[in-house]
Amino acid sequence: MDKNSRKFLDKYLNNASPTGFEKSGQEIWLDYIKPYIDEYITDTYGTVVGIINPDADYKVVIEAHADEISWFVNYITEEGYIYVRRNGGSDHQIAPSKRVNIHTKKGIVKGIFGWPAIHVRNGKTEEQPSLKNIFVDIGCSSKEEVEKLGVHVGSVMTFDDELIDLNKNFLVGRALDNRIGGFMIAEVARMLKKEKKKLDFGLYIVNAVQEEVGLRGAQMIAERISPDVAIVTDVCHETTSPMYNKIESGFQKAGQGPVLTYGPAVHNNVLDQIIKVAEKSKIPFQRAAASRATGTDTDAFAYSNQGVASALISLPLKYMHTTVETVHKEDVSNVIKLIHAFLLQLKNGHDFRYLK
Repeated sequence: MDKNSRKFLDKYLNNASPTGFEKSGQEIWLDYIKPYIDEYITDTYGTVVGIINPDADYKVVIEAHADEISWFVNYITEEGYIYVRRNGGSDHQIAPSKRVNIHTKKGIVKGIFGWPAIHVRNGKTEEQPSLKNIFVDIGCSSKEEVEKLGVHVGSVMTFDDELIDLNKNFLVGRALDNRIGGFMIAEVARMLKKEKKKLDFGLYIVNAVQEEVGLRGAQMIAERISPDVAIVTDVCHETTSPMYNKIESGFQKAGQGPVLTYGPAVHNNVLDQIIKVAEKSKIPFQRAAASRATGTDTDAFAYSNQGVASALISLPLKYMHTTVETVHKEDVSNVIKLIHAFLLQLKNGHDFRYLK
């Protein structure tokens, strides 16, 4: 990873981009990718698409989602404490003692998820953290004081954490799910430009909003682009750390390469081609199986329009939906390499249908 790429990664990951409020993150992403594309489009809810060869008839998507889990202010007590509601799959178990940024029209308001001291809790009867009892303290003594700071019901808040390196090999932070994906697809565009590689089809580099609440951004933009092929990148569970059941979750290990998923939404002909590319390019990869759905934007693209040949390339991630999401740097590099190599060998107009 060169210095400019890492500078972009730090800026992009450290910026908050909660579901429904992705604008600032999308601006950072677009500023970075502009030199590597021919033009771009945006949609009503904030999905951004960088396009290479916009006049081409055959359209290929590489995609990630831009949003992160967060919290909404749901209720403010007369004493000035704030109770919350999830925005996406936020984890109530990890909230106590975390710092938060509440995003208001007046700027960031700092807060903390408070919790009673261990000294005053009864181990036999104490409550576990839940949406019924976790609360935010912003240093106010009344509801009126809270509201004077610009905080109101519906204000969105994110955990206050930044990207770090762990033992040189790992990246750790909040919102790697899935802004690390946005970084990876932007790096593919950068590599194509740097190496002066010419594609004979249209490439649509899609950074979609609102995945965490049901793949909404992907659903909207898939209809607009109407692509022929879609390669989606997201994170998946790294299952070697304690407390994972490999019988249920499979075996995916950080540092052993991208994870390629089998499932109904994943087009086998596209997947087979990706595997051939990985083997030819000597890029390590792992396999996973999905049941009815992948739970990623792959599902939205695959079943859009009249059907889009789609595949999923995942990045093994430890501790998903926490503030210490963790990925191996080699896996990040190999996802970028695999998408890049797949695009270079893809032929314009390739027909992935099972029956012809």
